[in-house]
Amino acid sequence: MNIKIKRFNSEQDIDEIVDYDIKDNKTILESLIEVKIKYDESLAFRCGCRTGICGSCSLRVNGVEKLACKSKLNENDLIEPIKNTKVIKDLIVDLEHESKLLKKSNTFLNKLEETTISKEDEKLIDTQSNCILCQSCFSSCPIYEVNDKFLGPYALTRALRYVDDKKESQKVQTLEKIQDNGVWDCTLCGNCTMVCPQFIDPKTDIMNLRMKSVQNGFEDRSMQYMTGAGFAGGFDTGFDPTGGFNPNGF
Repeated sequence: MNIKIKRFNSEQDIDEIVDYDIKDNKTILESLIEVKIKYDESLAFRCGCRTGICGSCSLRVNGVEKLACKSKLNENDLIEPIKNTKVIKDLIVDLEHESKLLKKSNTFLNKLEETTISKEDEKLIDTQSNCILCQSCFSSCPIYEVNDKFLGPYALTRALRYVDDKKESQKVQTLEKIQDNGVWDCTLCGNCTMVCPQFIDPKTDIMNLRMKSVQNGFEDRSMQYMTGAGFAGGFDTGFDPTGGFNPNGF
């Protein structure tokens, strides 16, 4: 079976797609390990738990974000690093932005509210708490092409996790942090939802955050689309009042 891997090494001036012949019936991660052992020990990629929990082996397969340890290899699959971040070597990318985005979006417990937590309260934040920060949604998001300050899907999903957390007493502060380059900059295309290996729905999470923002007195900036104002980053939504493009996807 043939596998194509995007190789990159700035020190050796390598930026090319290389073909390798490997055994079939393997996951992509197992195939990468075989290539490293059999053909080129310099091949660089990340992996950890090998069970789809750590999220470190995320990459793109034929242009779609996947976890290498959970995806079966098909003939002539093209393996590339995730997008929207700097490639360090081969399939390894710089993840420095991760902590910065989470800090900017205030996605942590700011002040504990002493209260009783029920099973229903736990279920309310259970799905969002399952985010493994694999960066798949970050890579699939088209907003970064026009606005590199966008907080992004996983940061906003985590923001909802704390806004809905009964233990958090400063929910408005978190909502305030995600108004600029956040919930109103998303086009609700749904790419993030389609590639999430944890079956989280960041698109719906962002819609919920918009609703909660308005309920807490923040401006409903979605109306800017209706006036042709576009959104931060200079992207033109192309709104047509006679029935053209609807940025909300409805």
